[in-house]
This record gives sequence, structure tokens and C-alpha cells, in this order.
Amino acid sequence: MTDLEPLEPLFNPFEPGYIADPYPAFRRLRTEDPVHHHPLGFWVLSRYDDVSALLRSANSVDYRNSAPDSTARLQADAMIEAAGPATGDTVDAYGMSMLDRDPPDHTRLRGLVSKVFTPRSVAALEPFVVDLVDAALDRMADAGTADLIATLAFPIPFAVISRMLGIPETDHARIRVLSGLLVRTLEPIGDPALLAEINAARLEMQDIVRGLIAYKRENPGEDLLTALIAAEQDGDRLSDEELIAQVVLLYVAGHETTVNLIGNGTLALLNHPEELKKLRESPQLAANGVEEMLRYDSPVQLSRRVILEPYEVGGKVIPKGGFVVAALASANHDESRWGPRSGDLQLDRAGARNHVAFGGGPHHCLGAALARLEGRVAVERMAVRFPALAPAAEPVWNGRINLRGLDTLPVTVR
Repeated sequence: MTDLEPLEPLFNPFEPGYIADPYPAFRRLRTEDPVHHHPLGFWVLSRYDDVSALLRSANSVDYRNSAPDSTARLQADAMIEAAGPATGDTVDAYGMSMLDRDPPDHTRLRGLVSKVFTPRSVAALEPFVVDLVDAALDRMADAGTADLIATLAFPIPFAVISRMLGIPETDHARIRVLSGLLVRTLEPIGDPALLAEINAARLEMQDIVRGLIAYKRENPGEDLLTALIAAEQDGDRLSDEELIAQVVLLYVAGHETTVNLIGNGTLALLNHPEELKKLRESPQLAANGVEEMLRYDSPVQLSRRVILEPYEVGGKVIPKGGFVVAALASANHDESRWGPRSGDLQLDRAGARNHVAFGGGPHHCLGAALARLEGRVAVERMAVRFPALAPAAEPVWNGRINLRGLDTLPVTVR
């Protein structure tokens, strides 16, 4: 190597093999540079204590607080610019979800949504989830082999969030396509054509949801969208654009992440047959087992914060405006927190629920209880129903860095 050749960055999620197994790269970060300043300008925290503290800090999630030349700021600005000027009374809902807002806006939005997205409303869905899972398992049993993602992992959470929101069946097919594009906004986007495609999907999805809101105002039902429209706190209600942003967030986050939980979790069980046997023989392990699956291969690998004031961590100071990637998946494998077997799946692991797969602090995932319910029912009933469950072919990863999961997981059940 000559002096003119650039050094390989310590953290490169685009390197070959990363998507199939990012954990060696995270281990390298934890060992060599746990508070890593990437050549592209952002920072990466990879240790459990550092990630957990950042998630609970008062720092920002709003890209507008990042430095003007940061990668995240430039990508978000390009998204808004590509949308063009608003027409008529329509306002672009981009950046209005609770995921993108700081207090007091975040506090207000989350308070209104959590009034209707309650533990009781989630628990009441269990019989519906059981019926959906059993029907999917019946189809798998009849066929003998199946793609677990297409047959079980994707349809279940999609049907559940659609039912909760009261979305008519006629809209499901298009919404599936659009949400699959929208989830890419959580990834780095270097292709202008892809950015334009995602942006078009975002605006189309907003139009669909805007129409649904208008319909629900005239035809209220016993569903989450009707309840969100009516939700009020201290005389305050969600505006139409805020409603649109929260519904789109619930759709994308409400099913794409659970697809990864069920798919990645099942693959982990197949790769650890003794643990799968343990679950089959002791189904009561499923609740803690789901926590361990979330830790072992996190459905969301990374989170973000923008530093509002100089932030000291690991002997370094991240300046105001610094964009920080909190590596959730790395924190969930940190040997200093999880012990020497942090890289192994252990369904009975003590303290597994202390993972950071759902984030932490004020932005802790509002849908965590729903994901846990769907994951627990799916893996428990599948393990008991199919004692011969085994891989049928190599799985295919979806190519995403953040919402890293499987496109296909072929299995045989007999």
C-alpha cells in the first residue's frame, strides 16, 4: 500500500459479508474504537453502557439539529426537495412522526397516540394473532415446505396492524408495496433513482392515509385510526398531517420490524437446534425466548441521536451537531454486559429483557408489547407444531443495514 491509497474504514457496512453477519464488524468496533469517528463525519457508539446512556440522554432525534453538511441532513433535505412545493392545502407530513420529533412535540404526539395504543388494546389482540398464526401453520403443514417469511413472518404483523387501524382489505396490496419502499428511508441512500422512487411512495402513502382519515371522519369505527382522530389531551388533537405521519410510522414500524423478529428469530433457532428443542419441550420459554431473539439478532440494528451540547463519552467529546449512530445490535452482543457467551442464543438467558432492541429513554418503541405478543405466539406455536422444522435451502437477506432481515427463509416441516 502506498501513502496515496486510502485506509479501509474501521466500520464499513457495505463490505462483502456484512449483511449476512455484521457481528464481527461490531466486535471490532467494541475492541478497537468503541467511540468511533467515521471518515464520513458521523460517530458510532458500540458498547452497551454507552449506547444505553445515549438513548436515555436529552439529545435530539431531529435531523435538522445535525450539522448542515452531515450525511443524514443532506439525505433528509434531498427527500423534502424532491417532493416539490405543497399544492393547495396539502402539507407534506415528512418529519412529523414522533420518531423524528423532540420534546415538547414528541411528548405531545406520544401522549396522544399512547392514549389509544394501550397494553389492554394490544392484549385483546391475542386470539386474533393465534388464529392468524394457526392458519399460516396449517398452510405450511399442507405444503410440507414453505418460505417462512412469505407465509408467516410478513402476513401476520401486516394483518394485525391493518386490523388495528381499520384499513379496508382493498388497500392492503398497494400499502404492502409502498411500506416496503418507505422502510428504506431508515437506510443510507446513495442512488438518486431509488431516492426518487422512495419519495414517490412516501407521497402516495400520505395520500392514501389522508383519504382514509377523511373516510373515518364520516364513518367512524371501533379501530385505532378512529380513536386517533378522536384522541384529545388538554383540548389538543392531532392535525391531519400529524395523523398521517403517525399512521405511516405505525404501518412501517408496526410490521417491518416484527417481520425481522420472527424471521431472524426462527433462523437463530434453526442454527441452534438444541435451543429449538428446548423451546419445543418447554413452550413456556417462549416469552423470555423472544427477548433473547431480540437481543441475539436485533430487528432494528441502529438508532440515531444528534448531539445538542458537547457530549463526553469514552474519553472523547462529540461536538454539538454531531450525528451519532447508536449500534443497538452491537450493544446487545457486548461481552462486558452479556458475558463470554454473548454471541450464543440462550432462550433461558437471565436478564435478556434488558436488551436495547427497542431503543430506550423517551423514544423506547411504543409498539414493543405488540411485537412481543406476535413473536411469542408465532415461535411458540411453530416450534410445538413442527418437531421436524428444518431449513430447506439457504436464506436470502434483504440487503438492509438497519432493518436487517430476511427476504426468504425456506423451511421444511415434515
